[in-house]
Amino acid sequence: MMPTTARAIVPHYLLLFASFFLLLRSPSPAMAAGDVALLLDRIKPALQGAAPNAQLTTWNASTPLCLWRGLRWSTPAGQPLRCDTVAARANLSLAGDTTLLLSSISLPAAALAGRLPPELGAFPSLESIYLAANSLSGAIPLELGNAPALSELDLAGNALSGALPPSIWNLCDRLAELRLHGNALTGAIPAPAGPNDTCDRLHLLDLGANRFSGSFPAFLTGFSGLQRLDLGGNHLSGDIPESVAAMIGLQMLNLSYNNFSGQLPPGFAGSSFTAESFLGNSPALCGPPLQQPCVSSSGLSSGSVAGMVIGLMAGAVVVASVSIGWAQARWRRNRVRRAAEEGVETEEGGEGDSEGKLVVFQGGEHLTLGEVLNATGQVVEKASYCTVYKAKLADGGGNIELRLLREGSCKDAVSCGPAVRRIGRARHENLVPLRAFYQGRRGEKLLVYDYFPHRTLHDLLHGGLEIRPALTWPRRHKIALGAARGLAYLHEGRHGDAPAVHGNVRSSNVLVDEHFVARVTEYAVVGTLLVPSAAEAVLSAAKADGYRAPELQTMKRCAPRTDVYAFGILLLELLMGKKPSSAANGGDDLPSLVKAAVLEETTTEVFDPEVAKGVRNPAEEGLVQALKLAMGCCAPVAAARPSMLEVVRQLEENRPKSSRSALYSPAETRSDAGTPLYN
Repeated sequence: MMPTTARAIVPHYLLLFASFFLLLRSPSPAMAAGDVALLLDRIKPALQGAAPNAQLTTWNASTPLCLWRGLRWSTPAGQPLRCDTVAARANLSLAGDTTLLLSSISLPAAALAGRLPPELGAFPSLESIYLAANSLSGAIPLELGNAPALSELDLAGNALSGALPPSIWNLCDRLAELRLHGNALTGAIPAPAGPNDTCDRLHLLDLGANRFSGSFPAFLTGFSGLQRLDLGGNHLSGDIPESVAAMIGLQMLNLSYNNFSGQLPPGFAGSSFTAESFLGNSPALCGPPLQQPCVSSSGLSSGSVAGMVIGLMAGAVVVASVSIGWAQARWRRNRVRRAAEEGVETEEGGEGDSEGKLVVFQGGEHLTLGEVLNATGQVVEKASYCTVYKAKLADGGGNIELRLLREGSCKDAVSCGPAVRRIGRARHENLVPLRAFYQGRRGEKLLVYDYFPHRTLHDLLHGGLEIRPALTWPRRHKIALGAARGLAYLHEGRHGDAPAVHGNVRSSNVLVDEHFVARVTEYAVVGTLLVPSAAEAVLSAAKADGYRAPELQTMKRCAPRTDVYAFGILLLELLMGKKPSSAANGGDDLPSLVKAAVLEETTTEVFDPEVAKGVRNPAEEGLVQALKLAMGCCAPVAAARPSMLEVVRQLEENRPKSSRSALYSPAETRSDAGTPLYN
């Protein structure tokens, strides 16, 4: 009988031999005719699916090869095919050159709706495949692991299903990046067929947001070159091995939102990994850096335990008798504060409710009904559902912002109250807090906010200011990160309520202070306060301005992923310095402009000159990563978009290296929960 280890390895090798045999048993006419023919005969039909694809229409013999979208070619000598001359871009004969070799396929967010063909593994010089944020379905073909030159594979944000083929680790001797995030892959993560495969060149492995199950794949700890590992958002369970904490080169680790349990390895206690790497697992997962301590069995006898219980009960009686008076006094002191945090009707106007009611929230306890109604205001903005006023309180009380909701735009009083209270409880340093809500006897409704005399991001980017600071990439990155944190807070429901949706993410709803701290305003109004007709008017304006997600054309209801789409547009707006509306860009929206630049290999030209100024290497400074993140957020299919938590994580990981650490210091990135009023 053969040893157990040998029996476990044999099936993998059989799969590898079978796939290798399938590729070599009888070359098809397309394969024999060269890479161009193979691409047209096998790859194009499989990727595009049932309907023609706009990006793939350029793959035809009547179009010069250098204009085929998303492809790079090389000569038999390994030299890149030059397509930077007019003659090359007009040369129709290149498509008939059977010696040319395909070296790269790059079609992210290209609306591909087909499947991955097994022939992708037959190109001898194919080094990179970038097909992220499409709608590709089906299994990852076994033959892909036999690609002789493949070093970068990005299939994130598709609808791929089934098991991950073990043959993928055949690429270990050259694979540098493997991204499969956001698919529907199932089963255990398979180990390499060879017991000594250590994937020394692999520095990024992203298998997050799938449906992988089983225990932690311990073989990954032997991948000596691994720097970034993402297994978050799967169904993995069991203990996390101690060898994970001992991975020397690991810089980023995400094991959150699985079902891991047990004590975290002690090596994590003094490491750079925070609790965010392990959130959302089994309650039984404990130990630093989590706040959940591990409780071990003490082995005490029943008599000892009984003695301890009796002693504790006696002590508790003494402590309780001393504490009763203190607790009663504390309860009286905090009753008003708790009422404000929960949002209560603190003042009513006269006999018969002649003036209405004021509901105050944390930080607005000093406001009275009379002060709000008697404040002198000037119109700042008129929106489809409200008029915004800058109002000055009497007796030097400072300024507040009032939003007077238009008649008929808001839900009835019964539905409005609970919705406003949910908004009023939200508190985050990157949100503009709601301080109070007024409802008049005749149905008038006022939202009361702190007044921030700061500029909106729209004004900073597109004018409207006589003097504005230079918007360098580090400053824009800080703004984007702050806005993302505020939205992630809303989506996660961390304010004690169910998750909320912003509903109208746009640059004019992001305030920016002198330290480039971003604060998001107007959150949760569209989905919770407005009647459907008023909400539709807001969404129509979002469409005209380029922020509306495609699915809102039919869905008519905002969701977290529609916020993610709008944030992706906002991030592109920051990177490119352009207004998002297609009317402002010759009929093209921002994602279309980026796709065209990627396919024409002019990606660096999409960045705002002010962003690119002083940036020597866009990849090292996080510019390229931010552009890819923005395009992922703008994926046509909602399920392919990342969550806002994932957006925050990626932005934090790719901070500009040239920025000063002070730009992100706590003193500049946090604001008081009770932000003072501005004069």
